[in-house]
Amino acid sequence: MSPTLLFCAVFCCVTGVLVSYAQECGRPTVVENRIVGGVDAIDGAWPWQVDIQTVTAGHICGGSIISESWVLSAAHCFPNPSDVSSYIIYAGRYQLNGFNPHQSTHRVSRVVIPSGYSEPHNGKDLALVQLSTPVTWSDYIRPVCLPASGTLFPSGTQCYVTGWGNIRDDVPLQGVGTLQEVQVPIISQSSCQEMYQTNPTEQVDILYDMICAGFQKGGKDSCQGDSGGPLVCPMINGSWVQAGVVSFGLGCAHTNRPGVYARVTSFSSFISNTVPGIRLYGRANQNWCGSAAMLISCLSSLLILLQR
Repeated sequence: MSPTLLFCAVFCCVTGVLVSYAQECGRPTVVENRIVGGVDAIDGAWPWQVDIQTVTAGHICGGSIISESWVLSAAHCFPNPSDVSSYIIYAGRYQLNGFNPHQSTHRVSRVVIPSGYSEPHNGKDLALVQLSTPVTWSDYIRPVCLPASGTLFPSGTQCYVTGWGNIRDDVPLQGVGTLQEVQVPIISQSSCQEMYQTNPTEQVDILYDMICAGFQKGGKDSCQGDSGGPLVCPMINGSWVQAGVVSFGLGCAHTNRPGVYARVTSFSSFISNTVPGIRLYGRANQNWCGSAAMLISCLSSLLILLQR
């Protein structure tokens, strides 16, 4: 093999592995020890979180970065998905009203929502938002992992929801508006349905494409302004996978009214068919071991070439 071809092979091999590692999903570089009832997050702890604003209204929703050019959010955040001219998305943001040295600003080129969506209580409350300019990966801007359709989030699984929404009913986040986080357990569909049937005047059907998280007694929950944001759960390998998208509730953190989220696994095909090259957790190895294996395989191939 000529020196030029050898250099090209080594360069392509190593850079390919580094690119794969740089885009590794669900792995914040800022690690914590560890909304209503929430606490301030650490800057960079949830690097996929985005702030969705409009020119006229300011902050309206949250969302999560799933690739360089796509964000996952809720359909009800985009009442007219064909008109995206007023939307601004901030990646790497930590404070709504403070200094954000790590953020980048992006306009929206397209919003795709599932066919048949009407309003959150009827399901299909999910949106795929294409950015006009791609994000640049950093310690503060990274993608979350998305689950394949067969991924399970059993009842009792301890997950986190994050956002800049109200801290109580009709009480907005105060001060500089630091990103909030709260830990909530997954609630089974049957238990959630029972809770939402306790008041005959406010009954809600928990559909197949919904997942619930929170407490029967209330106290901790997502709230207005958190819509579209991620409900993420830790996997056994340490990666964070998004189980839900903040959709709706009846009030915030009320008894027998846990948060209801769009169940991401119900939209695996929709996401795969819309976002080019997206990899779903469970279908592709996205951890460092996979990148290391790729590197070993690549170097082995190079040694064989050198022996020829």
